[in-house]
Amino acid sequence: MYNVLSGMRQPFWFILFLLLPLLCTEKCFSQVQDTLSLEQAIRIGLENNFSIRISRNNANIAENNRTIGNAGFLPAIEATGSRNISREDTRQQFTEESGIPNRTTSNAQTINTGASASLNWTIFDGFTMFATYDKLGDLEALGEQQFRLTVENSVARVIGAYYNIIRQKNIYDVLESTLNISEQRIDIAETRLDLGSGSEYDLLQARADFSEDRAAVIRQEVLLNDGKVLLNELLAREVDLSFKADSVIPINEGLVYNELVQQALKDNLDLSIARTNQDIVQSEIKEIRGERFPELDLNAGYSFNRNESGSGFLELNETDGFNYGLTARINLFDGFNVNRRIENAKIRLQNQKLAIEGQKQGIKADILREFKKYQNSLRLVELESENLKYARRSLDIALERFRLGSINSIELREVQRTLIDAESRLIQAQFEAKLAETELLRLASSLTESISIN
Repeated sequence: MYNVLSGMRQPFWFILFLLLPLLCTEKCFSQVQDTLSLEQAIRIGLENNFSIRISRNNANIAENNRTIGNAGFLPAIEATGSRNISREDTRQQFTEESGIPNRTTSNAQTINTGASASLNWTIFDGFTMFATYDKLGDLEALGEQQFRLTVENSVARVIGAYYNIIRQKNIYDVLESTLNISEQRIDIAETRLDLGSGSEYDLLQARADFSEDRAAVIRQEVLLNDGKVLLNELLAREVDLSFKADSVIPINEGLVYNELVQQALKDNLDLSIARTNQDIVQSEIKEIRGERFPELDLNAGYSFNRNESGSGFLELNETDGFNYGLTARINLFDGFNVNRRIENAKIRLQNQKLAIEGQKQGIKADILREFKKYQNSLRLVELESENLKYARRSLDIALERFRLGSINSIELREVQRTLIDAESRLIQAQFEAKLAETELLRLASSLTESISIN
C-alpha cells in the first residue's frame, strides 16, 4: 500500500484522506447516533409493541362478534343436494296366479336426485336475543377498553424506560466529569511532587481514586446500555440498535390532587372495565330470564326428489313441494335450574358492584400515595438544585486550595464525593418526580389524551 501511494506522488492530505477510513475505529463511527425523542419512541411503540398489536386484534374480534346474526335475530337457511347412481342385477319371479311374467334385468341403472332448502327462524325467545345483542355490545366496549389499557400501560413503560436512559446518561456524564477532576488531581500532585511541595502519598492516592472513578464509569456504561436494550425491547425493534436520548427530564409541576381524583373516578380504565363487566352480568341475567318464556320458531322448506329406475314396474318417480309451519316450545320444569342460575348471576352482579367500590378506593389510595411522592420529589429537586450549587462552588475552592497545598488529597476527595452525591441525588429526584407524574396521569387516564391510538 505504501509503495503504491508513494509511486502515485499524491499530496499528503489526499493520502491521509484515503487512509482515514482504515485508521478510524469502529468506536469512532458508533459515536454517530440518531437522537430518539420521547414522542418518536411512543409512536414506534404504538406501531410495533407486540402486546398492543395482540390487544388490538382481540378488540377487533369483539367488534366483529357484535352482529344481529350472532345475537340470534336472523334466520338460518340451509340447502342440500344429492345425486346417487347405482347399477344392479335383478331377477323377479311372481306367482302363477298373479299373471305377471318373471323378469330378469342385468346392469340396471337407478338414479336418485334430490334437493332441499330449509329455513328456521326464531321469531320470539323471551327477548333473549335483545339481551344477547346488548351483551355483545358490552363485550365490544370491554375489548376496546382493554386495548386502551394496554396502550396506556405500554406508554407508561416506554416513558419510564426513556427517562431511565436519561437518568443513567446524566449519571454517566457526572462520573466522567469526576474522572476529569481526578485526572487534574494527578497532574497537580505530580507537579507538586516535582516542586518538592507535595508527597508521593498524595500522588498514589490520586491515582487510586482515578482508577476507582474509571471503574465507576465502566459500571455506569453497563447500566446505560441495559436501559437502551430495555427500551428497544419495548419498542419491538432490534435490541442492539444504537440511539441517543434527550438530556433533560422535564417535570410538570402543575398537577392538582382534587382534579386528578375526579378525573380518575370518571375516566380510569380499570374502573371503566369493572363497570362494563357489571353491564355484562346484567345482560346475562336478562338472557337467563328469557328462558322462562316460550320460544316460537318459524319453519319453511322446499324439497325435490326424482327417482329413475332401470328395473321394476316404476321407471320414474318425481316429487317436489313446499312445507311450512310454526314450532312452539316452553320449559315447564327443569329442576329449578333457571332460578338457580339467576340467583348466581345476581350474586356475581353484587360482586361486580363491590369490585367497583373497591376499585374506587384503590384508585384514591394510589393517587394519594403517588401525589405525595410527586410533591416530595418536587421539593427534593428544588433542595438538591441548591445543594448542587454549593457543592460545585466548594469543589472549585477545594481544587484551588489543593493546588496551593493548603488541603491534602483526602480532603479534596471528600469534596469531590460531595459533588458526586449532590448531582446524583438531583438526577434521582428528577427521575422519581417524572415517574410519579407519569403514574398520576396514567391513573387519571390522561396519559394518552394527545396520542392517536386508532
